[in-house]
Amino acid sequence: MVELLYFPFFVGLLILVSPFVGYYMAFVLNAKVLPFERLFQKFLYSGEPTSQTPKQYLNSLFVFHLLGGGILFLILKYQNFLPMNSLGFKGMDFDLALNTTISFITNTNWQAYSGESQLSNFSQMVGLTPQNFLSAGVGISILTFVSRAIVSSSTTKFGNFWQDLFRSTFYILFPISFFVAILLVGQGVVQSFQEPIHTLGFDGQPLTIPLGPAASQIAIKQIGTNGGGFFGVNSAHPFENPTPVSNFIQMFSILFLPASCVFLYGKITNSFRHAWVIFFVMLAFFILGFLGVFYSEWNHSGFWEGKEFRFSLTESTLWLSSTTAASNGSVNSMHDSYSPLAGGIAIFQMMLGEIIFGGVGTGMYGMFLFLILTVFLSGLMTGRTPEYFGKKIGSYEIQWTLFGILAPTVCILAGTTITIFLESGYSAKGPHALSQILYAYSSAAGNNGSAFAGFSADTIWGNLSLGLSMLVGRFSVIYAVVLVAGSLGGKITTKSSEGNFQLDTMLFGFLVFSVILVVCGLSFFPVLALGPILEHIMIENGIFF
Repeated sequence: MVELLYFPFFVGLLILVSPFVGYYMAFVLNAKVLPFERLFQKFLYSGEPTSQTPKQYLNSLFVFHLLGGGILFLILKYQNFLPMNSLGFKGMDFDLALNTTISFITNTNWQAYSGESQLSNFSQMVGLTPQNFLSAGVGISILTFVSRAIVSSSTTKFGNFWQDLFRSTFYILFPISFFVAILLVGQGVVQSFQEPIHTLGFDGQPLTIPLGPAASQIAIKQIGTNGGGFFGVNSAHPFENPTPVSNFIQMFSILFLPASCVFLYGKITNSFRHAWVIFFVMLAFFILGFLGVFYSEWNHSGFWEGKEFRFSLTESTLWLSSTTAASNGSVNSMHDSYSPLAGGIAIFQMMLGEIIFGGVGTGMYGMFLFLILTVFLSGLMTGRTPEYFGKKIGSYEIQWTLFGILAPTVCILAGTTITIFLESGYSAKGPHALSQILYAYSSAAGNNGSAFAGFSADTIWGNLSLGLSMLVGRFSVIYAVVLVAGSLGGKITTKSSEGNFQLDTMLFGFLVFSVILVVCGLSFFPVLALGPILEHIMIENGIFF
């Protein structure tokens, strides 16, 4: 009975909580002044923050990432000279340090290493954890910029990047993460600065059990849709995720803030009915994905390697569905161990551009591009001038919209193709090898960060090519949405009439759903047919490899 009610309860709680959190986020980000904020204004903005144009906003963003990325790279490369390194870990190789730096500043948190065996506590706390906050804060900031621009008329400035980032981090992400960290510690998640425990294993051999400040990083890795684990096996590790309650807390934390960002968008644009339409489009994809994964696993009960017996079928499959829908990347079971159809659904959810709720802020501003494309195509089909919130959509907006949608697609397909010919990084044969590679590049370009366990990425080619995919997947979309939103914000808002396409109807939701399926289906069906779909057919016919 509990198993049957688990998923409906999860979805119901998501629907209940998300609007209220979205209201709070909109209040914080559009407030004139917040408590204690003036104490930091002189340091952050040299006085009162000034509103920025799209290009100024982007310039601030890129400068911020260069500075933050440079500091993180140096910490990882030279951690052997830094404190809090009781196990004497050496610095990372150049290519791995670069890959890890790109991964964390892009909110991907792809890890081609095992955290407890290669990173010091200093690297985890001072290097990685701040980027978990800041990369998520950037996503919220960009969405806020886009939301303001959409409802502006004939203006060119839509907010200040530094102020938006400060508010997103310290008034949204930090307090929620602090609360979640306390809950996790209460469930037994490790939060300690003690030396590692040295004991004997079951085989009588010496065993080192690493401890560390895990709960604080786990809280923000889930809240900020980062996903990078303190331990190598992530939330399948009993020190990270010891109980069914901690499992539910972490899994709900993955989705509720990205879902709330939909209502942040609706509140700022004063279009709550439109936000509900977007929310239910995302929810429809999520429910269909979960049902497909659950059905496949239910009918292929022999795939048990890499799965935790501590968690039920529903808990494991719901986590897989949540983490690949939300560009989170954390796992409580190894995705390589799932049936081919379940693995294929996980891959396809990432291929959609991580817009099924997606990352914090990033899912909604990624969906914004599909909203623009849907309105444009609907206008072409009906002979109406395509308008979004009273703004006419022209060739400039469509060019950048297509760029933002297709750039990550190119990374996925090109990276997969080249890696196949290099014959490196994957452990399987046949279609499953293709699935392993396809998953890796879909995860990187979608800034997800999870992986099929059989894919070994810590090679020069893997680190550099996946790092490039992360950069393109993150910043091509950011660049596109800021330019599109900024262009629309500079146009005069026309009054709505009966001839305008309604954005808050079930019909519009169906059209958005269909456009996403068609665009992504045409792009990826051939390669999915050669990978997980072919593997599924082979296994159904008793062919294993």
